[in-house]
Amino acid sequence: MATAAPTGDALAHTQKPRMGFWGLWNISFGFFGIQIGFALQNANMSRIFQTVGAAMDDLPALWVAAPLTGLIVQPIIGHLSDRTWNRLGRRRPYFLTGAIMAAIALFLMPLAPGFGAPLLFAAALLWILDASLNISMEPFRAFVGDMLNTDQHSAGYAVQTAFIGAGAVVGSIFPYFLEQVGVSNVAPAGEIPDTVTWSFWGGAIALFLAVLWTVMTTKEYSPEEMAAFEGSDAAVPDDAQPLRALAAKSYLSGAVWIAAGLVVVLLVDALGLEKEVLLLGALLAVYGLLSMIAISMAKGGKSANMLSSIVGDFSGMPEVMKRLALVQFFSWSALFIMWINTTPVVTQYVFGSTDTSSIAYNDGASWVNVLFTVYNGVAAIAALAMLPWLSRNFGQVKTHAICLTLGALGFLMFFFVRDANALLLAEIGIGIAWASILAMPYAILASNLPQGKLGIYMGLFNIFIVVPQLLVATVMGSIMKALFPGEPIWTMLFAAAAWLIAAAAMFRVQAALPQESARA
Repeated sequence: MATAAPTGDALAHTQKPRMGFWGLWNISFGFFGIQIGFALQNANMSRIFQTVGAAMDDLPALWVAAPLTGLIVQPIIGHLSDRTWNRLGRRRPYFLTGAIMAAIALFLMPLAPGFGAPLLFAAALLWILDASLNISMEPFRAFVGDMLNTDQHSAGYAVQTAFIGAGAVVGSIFPYFLEQVGVSNVAPAGEIPDTVTWSFWGGAIALFLAVLWTVMTTKEYSPEEMAAFEGSDAAVPDDAQPLRALAAKSYLSGAVWIAAGLVVVLLVDALGLEKEVLLLGALLAVYGLLSMIAISMAKGGKSANMLSSIVGDFSGMPEVMKRLALVQFFSWSALFIMWINTTPVVTQYVFGSTDTSSIAYNDGASWVNVLFTVYNGVAAIAALAMLPWLSRNFGQVKTHAICLTLGALGFLMFFFVRDANALLLAEIGIGIAWASILAMPYAILASNLPQGKLGIYMGLFNIFIVVPQLLVATVMGSIMKALFPGEPIWTMLFAAAAWLIAAAAMFRVQAALPQESARA
């Protein structure tokens, strides 16, 4: 049965009706499929890249596709979805479009070795896959805020996190499960094992069906209903405020961004940094240029447009979002380090092989799928059983700090432990931190952001997920090459330090929250 928006007398309500279990289930079930896609990507793309000829030092540059597409796609989709309304609704058109595109990319990825330039084909598909997943994912974050009243935000994001964890378990364990039932996990040099191929094809089907479930079983509130719940001003994006803010700014701010980008570009040759760092400099300069264009348009009296809205909303973020940005920066730096380096670390240090065609390497790569399954499974359980209790007793801020600290201890275990089974314990701490990262910041934001701009602010918040990933993908390679060549184990120490810094930074968020919002 569809989760329907109320009609008739519902317009007289000042709060959205509370949802029961199945309502919470339906609005987030699509994320189960999306996360299957992300899990297959995260656990297997390094393996695929190495199989089709990429060296270990090339992995960060190849992985840069994922954060870069998110950086571009999510603010645009957030802006558009805030202003969309058709027969599918406000957010659901984006759910469905992204799911179709992602399913196609998942189906084609294992076929990369059959093309004339397999590494180039795989890299291009990763861009398409990650962009498609972001098109679906970004509106799901705003969807919970759209459909639930403030007092259910924590529950809504907890259920969404549980589905993220469950989807990641399925996506991560798929290759290992297929191996256990007799599907070959070893292939000739340059070819993708059948376990990975069938996992990607199964994941494509699962992703599409899960998103279709949410599209078919939910009905979004109409603009009139949202106006009744939130007030006419709160439910409609305020385009005038960003224009006023931009018109009052000087061109100096844009010039500073451009100058910073040029400095980064010059440092690449001066310090002998990896060429991928040029991308970071280019992004800084491009943002500065776009900022100056937006300021010029605002000063010239131009009407609101996508560029001015996105640049204006970014420069005028609410204080709580600014403080959470630092937390996200270090939280996702560690996660991206983990996704890139867990396979090289486990295969080299625990299973003793860097030969992608060897049995030991492929056993190690399959064990990484098990490790990722454990941390995602723990996240699914912790989201429902642990986070609500911690939040009630300690508040959202302290809960997030505690969970990040437990995750840092998990990364430290990778640095010291060389037993495959013992690493399962490390994944428990990482899984608890992952659950909190997926729930607590979004619950805090959804309760403290204007409803009419929930999509764009959630999209802009993704910048603080993407930028650290770009830094890891560009700068980390230079650091490792200069200080620890051929020793990826040191990346886990960087990851542990990043989560400890994020935990400490959470206490800056406390001062920006009303007392009632700091507790769940």
